[in-house]
Amino acid sequence: MERTYIDKQMDNDFIKRQQHAPLGDALKAYQSRRVVPFDVPGHKQGKGSRQLKAFFGEQAMGLDVNSSKPLDNLCHPISVIKQSEALAADAFGCDAAFFMVNGTTSCVQAMIMSSLREGDKIIMPRNVHRSAINAVILCGAVPIYVNPGIHEKLGISLGMSLFDVQAAIKKHPDAKAVFVNNPTYYGVCPDIEGIVDAAHKHGMLVLADEAHGTHFYFNEKLPVAAMHAGADMSAVSMHKTGGSLTQSSMLLVNSERVSIDHMRTIINLTQTTSASYLLLGSLDIARRELALHGKQTFEKVLELAEYARAEINVIGGYYAFSSEIAGHEAVHDFDRTKLSINTFALGLAGFEVYDILRDEYEIQIEFGDVANFLAIISVGDTHLAIERLVASLAQIGRQAKGHKQDMFDHEYISPIVKATPKQAFYGKQEKVLLEDAVGRVSAEFVTCYPPGIPVVAPGEVVTAEIVEYIHYAKDKGAMLTGAQDMDLTHINVLEGE
Repeated sequence: MERTYIDKQMDNDFIKRQQHAPLGDALKAYQSRRVVPFDVPGHKQGKGSRQLKAFFGEQAMGLDVNSSKPLDNLCHPISVIKQSEALAADAFGCDAAFFMVNGTTSCVQAMIMSSLREGDKIIMPRNVHRSAINAVILCGAVPIYVNPGIHEKLGISLGMSLFDVQAAIKKHPDAKAVFVNNPTYYGVCPDIEGIVDAAHKHGMLVLADEAHGTHFYFNEKLPVAAMHAGADMSAVSMHKTGGSLTQSSMLLVNSERVSIDHMRTIINLTQTTSASYLLLGSLDIARRELALHGKQTFEKVLELAEYARAEINVIGGYYAFSSEIAGHEAVHDFDRTKLSINTFALGLAGFEVYDILRDEYEIQIEFGDVANFLAIISVGDTHLAIERLVASLAQIGRQAKGHKQDMFDHEYISPIVKATPKQAFYGKQEKVLLEDAVGRVSAEFVTCYPPGIPVVAPGEVVTAEIVEYIHYAKDKGAMLTGAQDMDLTHINVLEGE
């Protein structure tokens, strides 16, 4: 798909098509008919639960309905959902779009499970979201990890360099697919066009996790979107930066190398048969808004993010980084809407700033790690909100009493892989104290959430550095998920390994 696709969005025929919201209109019509429900859900449009109706509102409860002929069926769309998905494909510039109500996790799972079978190899960065490794466990594929590298000053993991991807392809010519983050949580983008070209020359599919890149499709000042670069599939979190309701996402497909009918079959393996029409309707309406006004919307988002960066960088102690970090072989481009801020010079961990902002200033940011935090700037933000964030950070900076020498200076630890994720996850296990796990092979995940990138994944060796990181993250207030022992005093490892 040509990069000039965004310019083509402005033609009159496109605008005329994109003004429609078939599913949204069908829901409004259904509600106006005052249908008497003898189907699920049992609250019967809110009549069965006055408390729920008072809490969520009559409009929302009335739209929480079941699949029916006028409203189509997500598992087998033939009318208004099918029409709405076609408009979404048109808006994003791809051949097909699937509405997803199990979050972008289900999109990632569908991409991987449709492309790989037991024993097939997939080239991927290790700093993937745990949903990608979960999908590898489910289908029995073998991940070939490419080290994304670490930014020396920021301590963050970067993207896969084109050189490293080409080397992995050369070493593993039998791999079936290349999986890529576009962008990473921090806003780092790889050379997606170069990766697509290299993979396709060797008959490999390119699967993109664009959970944080929905907006790339609607403004030419942003990094290139995966579908426009020729990727075969992309998972986009409409709810993250596109304005739809939480848990609603889309799976985008270019059909030259992928069967659209097969994709629907794979999607239906894991996606619910009781799709929420609140989520589906929000996808249809948010798509219309993005198609008609996305260019202007993300001009505003860029302006807000750049203003916030400039103001934060004069406070002292913080470094709100941007496209100046591009040019590194593993940083081809940078998403300037991401307000990613390094706190190392302040002497506070990103985890700590995250907690202080929430607990003392009533500001909820996206996540913190050992030395950075991320504030998402998107369609609903205002100058007033930015000013409040900047003022709060200035006050935190004045009161900071941290010490840099006590800080962990990087969040990514290169893995030592001894078994496939599936072998470890389903292998014979034993529970040991975390400290006693050093040198053993983990049978489970330990993940700071968010961002959801595993510190250690099934099949990887637990090292002293990993144990130190886990203790540091716990002490700084990070949420560590994935292990059966929710206190993380113990961890499951493979027997005899």
